[in-house]
Amino acid sequence: MVRHHDRASGLVDGTINFRDLGGYRTYFHARVRPGVLYRADALNHVTDAGLRELRRLGVESVVDFRTPLETSTDGPDRLPDGLRVTARPIGDTGMYATVNAAIGSKDPARQRAVLGDGRGAAIMRTLYRSFVTDPASAASFGRTLREAADRSETPLVFHCTSGKDRTGWMSYLLLRAVGVPHRTAMYDYLLSNEYRAEADAAVRARLESSGYMQDAELLKPIQDVRPEYLGAALEEVRREYGSVERYLREGLGIDGRTRTRLRQNLLAR
Repeated sequence: MVRHHDRASGLVDGTINFRDLGGYRTYFHARVRPGVLYRADALNHVTDAGLRELRRLGVESVVDFRTPLETSTDGPDRLPDGLRVTARPIGDTGMYATVNAAIGSKDPARQRAVLGDGRGAAIMRTLYRSFVTDPASAASFGRTLREAADRSETPLVFHCTSGKDRTGWMSYLLLRAVGVPHRTAMYDYLLSNEYRAEADAAVRARLESSGYMQDAELLKPIQDVRPEYLGAALEEVRREYGSVERYLREGLGIDGRTRTRLRQNLLAR
């Protein structure tokens, strides 16, 4: 297993959670090729140096999973001229609006009512289950998988706001689709906690110092990735499809030919 956090953090200046999915071993003694697929947080703060790095990486296309509310609030991606960008919103079950409204209220009682006593983690489990149960989300994940199989679309960057939930599920599916074991794909998923730790702690400190929250630790379950969140999505997969293989095929429309093209495009011996 390649330990990505030894080399990929800060790959593009102005991002926190931008990393290359390359390097992981599959069941077939192959590796995911570096420089083909990148997962990221929002690209709205990319600096001039970051733009140069995106050009150097040869990125051909970007898929943005953020909702219109997220994009209008945080700003559009900042990208090199001519880069193909696809807005492919994946719903967040209202999580972004709900959490931001609770924070904006500056009301500790309301914030506890929304996020306290395990409710923050419950919001996240609901979000992850929707990745599987919502037909529009499934269509978006399936479409992105098919694009990853198309050499003309890669190198490809896909991202959401924090680069950890919708992006985390997409990354998990891509790795599993080309034969990376669950344990390794879970490792990649959980790396977001390491990449985001410093920035997320700074957000909590800023919310307390500015008077928006008395107890910003209430946000921790929303900021985290946790095995139980990924587990909620996988539980839905098992309940509805029986296995990840069948989910890829029947739930996301990834047929045998597409799986072959994915492996041809993404794997190297």
